[in-house]
This record gives sequence, structure tokens and C-alpha cells, in this order.
Amino acid sequence: MIGKLTGRLDYRAADHVLIDVRGVGYLVYCSDRTLAALPGAGEAVSIYTDMVVREDLMQLYGFLSLVEKEWHRLLCSVQGVGAKVSLAILSALGPDGVSRAIALGDWGAVKAAKGVGPKTAQRIVLDLKDKAPGVMAMGGTIAQAMDGPELEVVEPNDATPAPRRVPKPPSGAAAASAGALSALANLGYGPSEAAGAVAEAAASQPDADEADLIRAALRLLAPKG
Repeated sequence: MIGKLTGRLDYRAADHVLIDVRGVGYLVYCSDRTLAALPGAGEAVSIYTDMVVREDLMQLYGFLSLVEKEWHRLLCSVQGVGAKVSLAILSALGPDGVSRAIALGDWGAVKAAKGVGPKTAQRIVLDLKDKAPGVMAMGGTIAQAMDGPELEVVEPNDATPAPRRVPKPPSGAAAASAGALSALANLGYGPSEAAGAVAEAAASQPDADEADLIRAALRLLAPKG
């Protein structure tokens, strides 16, 4: 099973790219958002992949993060949802948007994806609602755990005569949501209610840090009246 590719992007089409890995070209299908974020032709690229093998088909699907890959896997587990529909949902919402929509039970947001009807959208939310907390908690943590910290190039200066690579901080929004979920779990809230509150807080405050998300989520979880 091919789980990740690192090589050179040869060309891009409307729904896929060709990645050259040491002389072997891999055709990889991606969501619109992933395609837009990939580098130009001839540049280095690294992408997580999921392979679908059937009697009449063998295709690779590519993702920028393990969270996006996990949502693709879960979406495809829902009856009536194939890889094409999953990529359409990820194109419309992105992995964070899928997390929010499912945690909040917002099947209307899922229905906005191309080719997704109301019954399918409702089935997706119903089947995956209990999975949302686990996927949201992956954000900002699983990539570092599996691959080490993401690196960025620091340009040379008088103190550092050669370019060097140093750890990047984890993604702010993903890390904040994961931390807020963990804090609410420690306070005794259930995974589903915590995920829903964090998702609602993150939707209303996209730039909130972990502490802000915790405070906002606690306000949402506080007894009304």
C-alpha cells in the first residue's frame, strides 16, 4: 500500500497530478483545495496518499495532511459515498470544515458539495458524528508524532552563513482545537458535546487560540436559563 509520495510534480490536470518519484510517475487524484495548494510543475512535492484497488480499477488519492486523509477514509466508509463524492466534500469544505459540519450536525453544509444530495448528507452526518472528536483531536498532533516537526528554511545571514531548517510551530487552528478538546475531556465533557462546542466556537472565532476556544466552548456548554 502506498501511503506517501515524495518527488517532483510533473504536471497537473483538472482533478489530478502526476508525481515523478525517481523516474516512476504516479497519477494522484486530489480535491480542488489540495490541487490549489500544491507547487508548480517541476517543483518538489510531498503528499499523503490512499490507494483504492478494485477488480477494474487502481487509483491513488492525495492529501496535504493526515487529517484530510482520515476524513477521506471515513467519508468513503459511508454507504453511497465513493472517492469522487469524498473529494467533492473536501473540495467544498476542507478538512477543518468537514470536522465542524459533522461535529455540529450541519448536513446542509455537507449538501453544498457537488453531487451530494440531502439524504446522503444526512447519512454522512449521522454515521460520522461520533468520529468527529477523534479526527479533530488529530489536528496539530499526528503529523508531528509520525513524521517529526515540520521544517522551514531559514535564509542565511551573518550569524548563520548557510541555509538551515528549523521546526515550524504546529498549525494554529488545528492545534488550538485539539488542545481545547483535550481540556474539555479532562473537565468531564463527553467527546461529542465537546467537539460540537469547539467546532461552534472555532467557526465564530477562526483566529482564536486554545485558551479562547476553551472559554468560548465552556460558555456554549454552560446550562441555559
